[in-house]
Amino acid sequence: MSGWGSMAERVAAYLEARRAMGYQLRIEGEQLQRFARFADQQDHRGPLTLDLAVAWASQSHTASGIGRARRLEVIRPMARYCALYEPETQIPPPNLLGPGHRRVAPHIYSAPEVLDMLDTARDLGPEGGLRPATMRCLIGLLASTGLRISEALALSRDDVDLEHSLLRVCQTKFRKSRYVPVHPTTRDALADYAHFRDRRVPLARDTAFLLFDNGRAVNGAQARHAFSLIRSELGWDKPMRGRRPRLYDLRHTFTCWRLQAWYQEGRDVNCLMPCLATYLGHAKVTDTYWYLTGTTELLAVAAERFEHASQPPAGKSS
Repeated sequence: MSGWGSMAERVAAYLEARRAMGYQLRIEGEQLQRFARFADQQDHRGPLTLDLAVAWASQSHTASGIGRARRLEVIRPMARYCALYEPETQIPPPNLLGPGHRRVAPHIYSAPEVLDMLDTARDLGPEGGLRPATMRCLIGLLASTGLRISEALALSRDDVDLEHSLLRVCQTKFRKSRYVPVHPTTRDALADYAHFRDRRVPLARDTAFLLFDNGRAVNGAQARHAFSLIRSELGWDKPMRGRRPRLYDLRHTFTCWRLQAWYQEGRDVNCLMPCLATYLGHAKVTDTYWYLTGTTELLAVAAERFEHASQPPAGKSS
């Protein structure tokens, strides 16, 4: 027996167990707490039921309906946990309200587009200020390492080891830390930025590596706003197809570029994928596949490999 008297107690027990394993569950935790309040409003007593879960999920007003499916996805793992102690718990089946995820194709930047972003960032205001240099550094860092935006912005000065060309990425997703080697050209760019930053704000109290002119660390909202100015200047606000380019698309771009380079070098990509997953900070190699997009270059490699594999062995006719 669990001894749980309310849905709030079930939610609290589930979140405590998952967070003890390293999962932060910030958004999921907030959603589950709203679910618990909904259950109280419905005067629900006893184990979780499918009717209760569907009733709460159906309150989502997302036009596409994906919000209802995502709500149910949040409840499902908690229901599996509760079923360990309350076998009568009803676990929502997968896709009961449709798929909970829809992958919108990211924008995979070309090398000229990345150069255009870097050039345009140079023209951000204030003239001669730190923001243009910081955005150039951030864009270049994301493109050359595939870091998450939050990881790049969270780097402290001590995390950037220019002598050994290493970045120390601390306590990120799943509370994991890792070292990220960088290319010598990236190291040199980071060193140039650090030199300019220290001349511009020599008395900055913030220990963050990336700063704006007020001497404070750059946050995500500021970085996205500055990028929106760059995107607008380049005329990318109304793309011909798909979504507008995002800063986060540089992580997708890095992954595709890395794979393409390995293919061109004749490397065994299947053996190297776990290395790429570790470099990107993924818990599972399958997470890395999410960042792959069928670009023209990668599809050309696939077509060439298929053609080679379909050829009969030498000396044999078809």
